[in-house]
Amino acid sequence: MSAIKLNAEVRTDLGKGASRRLRHADKLPAILYGAEKEAVSLTLEHNEVLKLNENESFYTSVLTLDVAGEEVQALLKDIQRHPFKPKVLHIDFLRVDATQKIHTTLPLHYINEEIAASIKEGGVLVKTAHEVEVSCLPGDLPEFVQVDVNAIALGQTLHLSDLVVAEGVELVELAKGEDHDQAVASVAAPKASKEDESAEEEAAE
Repeated sequence: MSAIKLNAEVRTDLGKGASRRLRHADKLPAILYGAEKEAVSLTLEHNEVLKLNENESFYTSVLTLDVAGEEVQALLKDIQRHPFKPKVLHIDFLRVDATQKIHTTLPLHYINEEIAASIKEGGVLVKTAHEVEVSCLPGDLPEFVQVDVNAIALGQTLHLSDLVVAEGVELVELAKGEDHDQAVASVAAPKASKEDESAEEEAAE
């Protein structure tokens, strides 16, 4: 679980005009909902969020919101950005219950490309997935799922069922059945050069 913590204030001044005033003051309007509780409007420090915006784990981890002294566990569910300025406009947070499983999407991190024998042999790595949907308890949520390229032989395709995930983490697509065992990556054999093709044709003749 991420150690990211954000301070938040409960916001009572609502509406578009109030949100504009907050943004002019370098504050960020947000909302917290879920876990069968009432939605709460919040105010965050814009610069604090802007720094976290560069951190991948901000999007994939269970965050801790300090709301008026009460710590709340939540996932970032939506973020609205300015179309061209480096500015965040609004954030949606979803409360999580430590005893209830959550569904979220995690990025795939490809490792060992530089030492993979299949690539050293001239193979070309083809990535067919960049993220996966997982289900787990909040305390079991990893920040990403690794794909070990060194485990892919030349001409082989790696599927979801080949991925190694932490205990307690379930790949949602696999739970739907074998037909959903999607391809994740493959190492394609190198294309033969024109010289090689000519040599093969001469040998055949």
